Amino acid sequence: MATADVQPSTPPATGPVLALSGIHKQFAGIPALQDVQLRLYAGEIHALMGQNGAGKSTLIKVLTGAIEASGGEMRLQGRPVWPATPLAAQKLGISTVYQEVNLCPNLSVAENIFAGRYPRLGLLQGRRIDWATVHRRAGELLARIGLDIDVTRLLASYPVAVQQMVAIARALSIEAKVLILDEPTSSLDDDEVQKLFEVLRRLRGEGLAIVFVTHFLNQVYAVSDRITVLRNGSWVGEWKAADLPPQALITAMLGRELAAQSGTAPTPPVFDVDLPPLLATEGLGQ
Repeated sequence: MATADVQPSTPPATGPVLALSGIHKQFAGIPALQDVQLRLYAGEIHALMGQNGAGKSTLIKVLTGAIEASGGEMRLQGRPVWPATPLAAQKLGISTVYQEVNLCPNLSVAENIFAGRYPRLGLLQGRRIDWATVHRRAGELLARIGLDIDVTRLLASYPVAVQQMVAIARALSIEAKVLILDEPTSSLDDDEVQKLFEVLRRLRGEGLAIVFVTHFLNQVYAVSDRITVLRNGSWVGEWKAADLPPQALITAMLGRELAAQSGTAPTPPVFDVDLPPLLATEGLGQ
């Protein structure tokens, strides 16, 4: 089904929590984003889709204050905003969890959640870090996403899936209104992905607006309510996930129908076995 056969979705009755419109971005005069828009609604998981180079990462960087847009408008709960830095975006309630967990493995779970924002004791106590509050609030944040672990243990002692949850807890610790997840499932197995999806559904139920970036189509339809597609730095459309079949999503991303498979097995590549390998590895470990 061509995307022309699929009508764009109508927005919910309530306005978006965050809306970007007419976003442009150029690098050395070369356009990376052209007239892009994105509308995020409370209590929805919104998949941002597109091929590599479609502009997803650039849009996220604009949204989170990592780079400055060349033009356009951003409104948070109807109010014009332009976060100039990632810290400014966090103060507005826009949090991001990236593909690679950017936490400190040599610190405890609780320290990672509150690093740079530790609760402090009063002046009479010398403004020292209030560790009791740090540990209590870290436990409460993790309980919010269904995780019960020892927050005083080093982050490195936990598997990647748990570290991902800690990153989400840190993002929530700033009272986030918008949570952006950039390829969060790339290093998780199937069971860990399902646990992550349970957390996302729980946060959606709390009214959070969630952006979900992934290249796994089955995951898009497993958890997303709404889909926005970018192609070559331009906005293609926004649809309810239930209204956009997978084939139509692929067509929107590619800009053309996916060629039907002929049923003929592809010809395997031919390698010259007499050539020495350029790079060889054996027994790799972490």
